[in-house]
Amino acid sequence: MNNSENYSKDLLRTGVIEARAGNIDTARRYLDRAIYMTGSYDVLGEAWYWMGEITVDPVEKRKAFENCLAHDIHHARARRALAILDGKLMEEDVVNADSLPDAPDGSRQTDAQRFMCPKCGGRMSFSPDGQQKLVCDYCTRNQSVGGNGGEADEKDFVIAMATMKGHGKPLQEQVFHCNGCGAEFILPPKQLSASCAYCDSPHVVNLEKTKDLLAPDGIIPHVFDQKRAVKLLIDWVQGNNIKPEKKVDLPRGLYLPLWTFDVGGAIDYTYEVTEINEENDIFSSGRKQIKVSRYSDEYPVMENDLPLPASRKPSSVFLRLIESFDMKSIKPYDPRYLASWPAEIYDVPMADASLDARSQVYAKYKRELPSRLNSANIVHTSSANLMVESFKLNLLPVWMTELPFDGREHLVLINGQNGVISSDLLSEDEKSEEGGLFGFLADLLGD
Repeated sequence: MNNSENYSKDLLRTGVIEARAGNIDTARRYLDRAIYMTGSYDVLGEAWYWMGEITVDPVEKRKAFENCLAHDIHHARARRALAILDGKLMEEDVVNADSLPDAPDGSRQTDAQRFMCPKCGGRMSFSPDGQQKLVCDYCTRNQSVGGNGGEADEKDFVIAMATMKGHGKPLQEQVFHCNGCGAEFILPPKQLSASCAYCDSPHVVNLEKTKDLLAPDGIIPHVFDQKRAVKLLIDWVQGNNIKPEKKVDLPRGLYLPLWTFDVGGAIDYTYEVTEINEENDIFSSGRKQIKVSRYSDEYPVMENDLPLPASRKPSSVFLRLIESFDMKSIKPYDPRYLASWPAEIYDVPMADASLDARSQVYAKYKRELPSRLNSANIVHTSSANLMVESFKLNLLPVWMTELPFDGREHLVLINGQNGVISSDLLSEDEKSEEGGLFGFLADLLGD
């Protein structure tokens, strides 16, 4: 590093110290000088960020933060500051990630939407027939769902991480006031939708109005009913020669949460090149000279919609099922899809899942880097410039049941979009020669 760069870093360091001490005019002089002297993008980005911090005028403040991002597009604090200027993030919602407040315990009052027929006042449920509509249980009036079309929006990672929502976990209990009969009831833990125990009207939590949980962004609606799920399960059990040890519960339709992350930036790497030079002068007699040189560079990363389960309980079986979903068919979230359908709230906070996503992308690129670079001899890699850029919280449709076998219950999940089945009961020693599930469930199928 040359003396000029060392000097510009010293100027920046002094400017930051003066800014934190409240000496605005002195800080501005040092930061101005650092910007003029440096050729480093890192120094320019940080200097412009602090220029924005000490500037009062909103227009000049915006210019400073935009200049910061022009030199360092991943500068998280500048992105957060611009989000506050744009009204996308409220300053009072910003938390210190190093000292997060404890999540509230016990029960709390929360908002919920109620879905009743506008014609007769009867209960309306989402119909999994591929038509995407709510149907009244009494007068058969129907109402289209998701008519606006489009794609599910992704959330800005930096903005979410600045708030408690990015780190929060579900509350143990949530208390609802039913707008139909006036009763209050407690929603089962980690569940997003339920029906009133008295009037049976369906309710769906409005998470956008809570300060501690992120609302879903996208959803793949259920496309077939329980009868079809039972038939798929019977075919699968018979095809795998599984004989359950006792009666099997009917598959239960629900939605499971899934995080998807967009990861960008670059992997910094150092590689070695071995050069062999043959000396041909009269003194060397064809002697070979071996020279090993090291070079540094970066490899761009663009990983789109990396999926990670947002629920711990069925995660291993669910993880195997995820790849069978058509993620391109995800629709913008609409609470009407959940009318009379339970949906699980995530219990893996977005902050925790994002670390796993970043780690997976780094491991993948580190493993593939030599082949991507024509078998280069990589001696060092760094994830310092790797960044989670955006994310979505999605709800995926599944039918769930348990198969009693070998002394325990084995989880079985059926893809509610296309009928693909995943389970932890697949090994050869867990199979018997004849199937026995059909007798337990055939009466549901009728003819």
